[in-house]
Amino acid sequence: MTTPRTVGFKKGERNIFFHILTACNLSCSHCYINPAQHGTATLSLETIKKWLDLFYDPQKTGNVIFLGGEPTMHRDLAAAICHAKKRDFAVTVDSNGYLFHDLLERMTPADLDFLSFSLDGPDPDINDPIRGQGVFGTCTANIKKAVTRGFRTSLIFTASKKNIDHLPRMIPLVKELGVERFFIQVIGLRGKSAQQDEGDEQLQLTREQWLAVVPKVAREVAREGIHVTYPKVFLDDTEPFSCAGIDAENYFIFPNGRVYRCPLCEDYPIHSLKIEQDCLVKNEGLTEEQFFGLNIPEGCVMNKLLQQDNIDYDEAGKPVNRISCCLIKNEITV
Repeated sequence: MTTPRTVGFKKGERNIFFHILTACNLSCSHCYINPAQHGTATLSLETIKKWLDLFYDPQKTGNVIFLGGEPTMHRDLAAAICHAKKRDFAVTVDSNGYLFHDLLERMTPADLDFLSFSLDGPDPDINDPIRGQGVFGTCTANIKKAVTRGFRTSLIFTASKKNIDHLPRMIPLVKELGVERFFIQVIGLRGKSAQQDEGDEQLQLTREQWLAVVPKVAREVAREGIHVTYPKVFLDDTEPFSCAGIDAENYFIFPNGRVYRCPLCEDYPIHSLKIEQDCLVKNEGLTEEQFFGLNIPEGCVMNKLLQQDNIDYDEAGKPVNRISCCLIKNEITV
């Protein structure tokens, strides 16, 4: 199958995006971590366990994605994964590829559902100016090691104006590395990419740039037998708008205790929930939840508020395209 299908939200499924620290050995130009809003702490193993338990519901399917910063810099990551599996969570680790603290040696493929790596170019000349000197070699070597040892692996490519022209060259690399899944992400206005000075090169892609490259590459990767996912981004005229803040259970947890329901909001203190004294409590005042139910012609209200440069209007002031919830994906299965 090389025809994409839209993947919506699954009822009874809970997704926990758990940033167990914000420290990282790299300084990627598009990093979305904002220490002023997310904190600089590294959570203890005891705290990680307690916070995971807050989101455990035996009546629901649960997915945990361990994030950072770089989550493998946490010396207790393997133990945190073990605890999550005891709570019947499916577990993914998103890594920049350095795999600190001998993670592969401390785990077996049965301990982890997916190990996900990030590369933003098909060779060092494209990837390393974005992610850091020497990253391409280290990351690809560790992907191959993980695949050889039987771990299920995926690869994330964040498309921007810096690398979109090189996305087609990722096709043979993805095949060579032997990963099972390929995720193409679109760069947003978050973290560092939202803090550019006037006159800096803009990283965000236009609708035309995105559609000219990404769907074609996704189909070609799928023909190689690799599962491909990429953002919906734009809705067709006949497609209904669905908001993850209303129709899904997604929680984005940060070390300072903030819990967001929408990733677009993470640069602002408008989180719906917070963890205080190891208890999950609803945040008072104006929060992201007050915006989710607003019905506007542009589609995603958070995109209109926070990333309005993504929206084009015709002469009558009507949006040319509606913006999808950023958590809605197109998927090509094999």
